[in-house]
Amino acid sequence: MQKKTRSLLEELELVGNNRDINYIIESRANNVIASAINLLELINKHYSNEKAEILEKKLLNAIKNKDNAKFNRSLRKQDENK
Repeated sequence: MQKKTRSLLEELELVGNNRDINYIIESRANNVIASAINLLELINKHYSNEKAEILEKKLLNAIKNKDNAKFNRSLRKQDENK
């Protein structure tokens, strides 16, 4: 009787499928939140308080509405007004 061997790719696929979805979501959320905090700090550093507040609202609204174009338009508008 011949023993069935698995390829390295099959082994990796099995490991990936067994990962806990809660861990994946938590890890991605931590990365997104840290990136958003860094972005907000950068916005506050390079824009006036009034413009930074507007951009922060637009960023949060774009996330809420799942529409990244809203933030991009606002950012371009702020740059044009400089």
